[in-house]
Amino acid sequence: MQAVGVAKTYATGTRALARVDITVHDGDFLTLLGPSGCGKTTLLNLIAGLIEPDAGTLRWWGRELAATGAPGQRLAMVFQTPALMPWARIASNVRLPLDLAGVDPATARQSVASVMRLVGLSEVGTHFPRELSGGMQMRASIARALVNSPDLLLMDEPFGALDEFTRQRLDDELVALWAAHKLSIVFVTHSIAEAVFLSTRVAVMGARPGRLIAEIAIDEPHPRGEAFRGEPRFAAYCQRLSKLVAEAHA
Repeated sequence: MQAVGVAKTYATGTRALARVDITVHDGDFLTLLGPSGCGKTTLLNLIAGLIEPDAGTLRWWGRELAATGAPGQRLAMVFQTPALMPWARIASNVRLPLDLAGVDPATARQSVASVMRLVGLSEVGTHFPRELSGGMQMRASIARALVNSPDLLLMDEPFGALDEFTRQRLDDELVALWAAHKLSIVFVTHSIAEAVFLSTRVAVMGARPGRLIAEIAIDEPHPRGEAFRGEPRFAAYCQRLSKLVAEAHA
């Protein structure tokens, strides 16, 4: 996926995003990091095709958005909140994209069962969202995004409302899913430590208007276990990014 010179000003007059150039390579785990109001979610929504830019061009696998959806060119999005249908059981929530696509029931059931095993929800398919913890609801949201076998997964600060212990556990699980399924991921977060732990690259954004100010490669092998969080290299990456975010905030 490639964005060239994309910019966005909302109808209110808010200039959310100045011209930004960014490329998501196959297999990337690219994190957008920066202060509130720097355009991270706007850029993610542009990449998702949920809004259109005022300037610049966006290409998905070298094509227009309308050409996506074929095998090898699928995208999905996970939002800040799980956004599950409260009246529907978890398996039905996960199956929703397949229902909308008209997938036959037998194939859909098989796909749902597979992806729910993948995220550790096999035992709760008949539960309602209100019966699950916040972390399990977010797993269900991720399962719903994965059920169509996306190649590009967009995630808008999905773990921001969770406690630190749950967040770190889901970070571990997300990296395992990314590696096992050879996904490309664009991930939005305010957490510097989370960005360092997860990413192959971190794009630091500055506000007023939103713009890209730096791009840092996290040149460390995966998987990165708990020990990595305590290593001097981890602290050095965090310190470098903290300085860049502080400059962006200023």
